[in-house]
Order: sequence, then structure tokens, then C-alpha cells
Amino acid sequence: MKRSRLPMLAVFPLSVLAVVVGTPLFIGNQPVRWDSGSVLPRLVFGNDGSGAGNSTSATGTKKSASPNSSSSSGSASEDTLKVAKAWKEGMPQWGVQLYWEEETKKRSDDFVVEQARKHAKYLISLGANSVSISFPFYTGGRTSNTLTAGAKTPSAERLQKVLKVFEDAGFRTTVRPIMDEASLDPPTGWRGNIEPASRSAWFASYLKLLTPYLKVADQDKANTFVIGTELNSMEGAPGWDSLVASAEKVFSGEVAYDANWDNYVSGRINMPVSHLGVDAYFPVKVPDNASVDRLAEGWNTWLDKKTTGDLPNITLAEAGIGAMNGAYKSPGDFYTKNPVNPQVQANWYTAVCKVVQERRMSGVYWWSIYFDDDPNTPPDDKTASRLDFAGRPKSEKAVKTCFTSDYAGPGSAAAQ
Repeated sequence: MKRSRLPMLAVFPLSVLAVVVGTPLFIGNQPVRWDSGSVLPRLVFGNDGSGAGNSTSATGTKKSASPNSSSSSGSASEDTLKVAKAWKEGMPQWGVQLYWEEETKKRSDDFVVEQARKHAKYLISLGANSVSISFPFYTGGRTSNTLTAGAKTPSAERLQKVLKVFEDAGFRTTVRPIMDEASLDPPTGWRGNIEPASRSAWFASYLKLLTPYLKVADQDKANTFVIGTELNSMEGAPGWDSLVASAEKVFSGEVAYDANWDNYVSGRINMPVSHLGVDAYFPVKVPDNASVDRLAEGWNTWLDKKTTGDLPNITLAEAGIGAMNGAYKSPGDFYTKNPVNPQVQANWYTAVCKVVQERRMSGVYWWSIYFDDDPNTPPDDKTASRLDFAGRPKSEKAVKTCFTSDYAGPGSAAAQ
């Protein structure tokens, strides 16, 4: 089993999950706040979680660009790939996490470019306007101070080729390196409980790793660079100030952090970044035949532990679920392969989209599509993750219905 294909929550310790699910969270209307101890500007959420009243804002708007235009049908020809309606500030981010493990010895540059085009065409057919390119980097263990590229880490040069395909097609783009967990003794060890022996050495190693990718992201005018994902135990560490400041000298777009769902609802996320994403795998204890409204109610129950009302500055950086029986109680479970139930996945997607729109969120990215896969081919349920949605007609219909809805986004007049 290839761990690097797991969803972000897949190895969340079961004992911790039980505590999170079973213990009431009496945190009231506690705002998300990024630590105010640095000279760097920070986005500080108001008590309603909306971020209203902040004078500093980073939108991730493209640094050059006139909007791309194409037919409203969202179709793409073999020769021309263009999103139906290019993303602009204030619009929802309708996207997918494209997970890329490099296969340098097997794949030529031409293959990589054509594969990117294939995914761009597929995403256009769904009505997407955004894509997040996630790829692994590696560490030696939970206490290691060293972070490195590995055999499956795409080079910055290869990343640039893929970014160009999506940029030329008019997509909003995010670059998202994520720590692989194979060396962390999952499921008890995961990226959220690492404890480097020397945090200063860890941050120095991390900056060295990230810098080539930050440069490429800037050159190709990516909108967002995710500086960290689900690093619960490292949140609030002083080293982030210097790391983010260095990143912002290289990359002129939006620097973001993606928090795990448990930390998001239970306390403050202290990170010196301009945007917060949430990897959202909220468990909902309902039967497989639960209605979309009941699933949305379960999501809102979780979100209300943080704050009620609109969440215009929150992006669901990851949302997904297995297309199988029993998935609602553990939506990020990669390991289990219960009997396939496509309706479970489709209803979940519909419910999540409903919540995104009702709470005026900035968008959602579905987990996930694997870069080497053909998105037009149904998944092999003997080997594929149940979380795969490409090639599942009911799930694809739910995604397309979401992406082509009339929700204008948190910046629309209706949200004012």
C-alpha cells in the first residue's frame, strides 16, 4: 500500500480521533487568530470567524492577467484548453487536489505535459476553475531535523511544466508540498505529531527544500503557495516567522497554511500567513441512507463549535470521502475497503457544497485525483482508494452541479 496516496487524515491516530469525536468542545465563539507577536502582517479573524475589519488582506489574485474567456459550456477541444470562467477575486474556488508522485525513470517530460493537459480537460468538463498541485517531500522520522525531496518528489523544473499547462488554461493554481508519512510509523505517527530534535535546524532544512518551488511558483504566477499542511505540533513555533518572511521575499502570491479539521474546531491556529485552509474530514454518525440535509447538519454542528455564521475567509483545502458503506463516520479513512456505495460519496459532496455556499466560504478542493491516473477511467475497486471520485458518474455529477451552481462567492453582492 502506497502511503503517499493517502488522504491527509488517513493516518490520524484512532485514539485521538475517538477523543475528538467523543469529547464536547466548549470553545464558544473563539476566533481563529494567527499569532500577533511578529512584525509580519497577519490576518486576524473576528469573533464571527469572518475576518471582517482587517486592514491587511492577501487575496491570491494573479499578478498579471486579463480574464480568460471561452464557451459557457465548459467543454475543451483537443487544441484549446480554457476554463469556462476564469477565477477572479471574490469568486469561489471550485477545485481539485491533484496528487503527484514523480516517476522520473518511467515518465518523459512529454508524458508529464500531456498528463497535465488530460487533467485540465477533465477538470474543465466538471466546471472547475482552480487546481491545487500536491506532491510529497520526506523526513527521516518524527524527531528528524531534515526535510528532503525524494524519488517521488517532482523537481521544480517538472512542476513548472505542469503549472504552465494549468495557467495557460486559465486555472487558479496552488502549489502544495506535503510531508509524506511513511517514515513516521503510521497510524500512531503522522505529520501532526512530529517533534524535531532541533526546531531551528528543521526550519532551516525546510526553507532550503521549499525555495526552488517558491521560485517556480512565482515565475509561473501561481496564486497560492501552501507553506505547511496539518503540522499540528509545529503550529505557533517561532520559526514560522522567519520562514514565511523568507518565502514572501521569493513568492509574491498568497502564502497559506492548511490546518487539520480537529485543530481548526478546537482552538486557535497560530500561523503568520495570509490565508487559512482546512482539511475537512468531519465525522458524521449517520446511516448510509442519510439525506443531504442531515449530512449538512452534521457538518454545521462541527463548524459551529468554532463559530456560527459566514466563513468567507475559509477555504476547504481538502474535502472528500470514500464511496463505500459506513464512510460517514470516518470520511478520511483510506485503509478500509467496505462494499462500494457511490451514493454515499455523491451525497457527501452535495452536502459539503451546500455548506460551502450557505456559509459563504471561499471554495472547496476535492481530494483527490492521482496525477498518473486517467480521470476518465472508472477506478479499479480492488486496488484503488475508495476516496477516488474520477470515473464515478454519481460523484462527478455532484461535483459538476456544485461547480456550475449560481453561487457567486464570498465577494458577491449577496454576501455584503
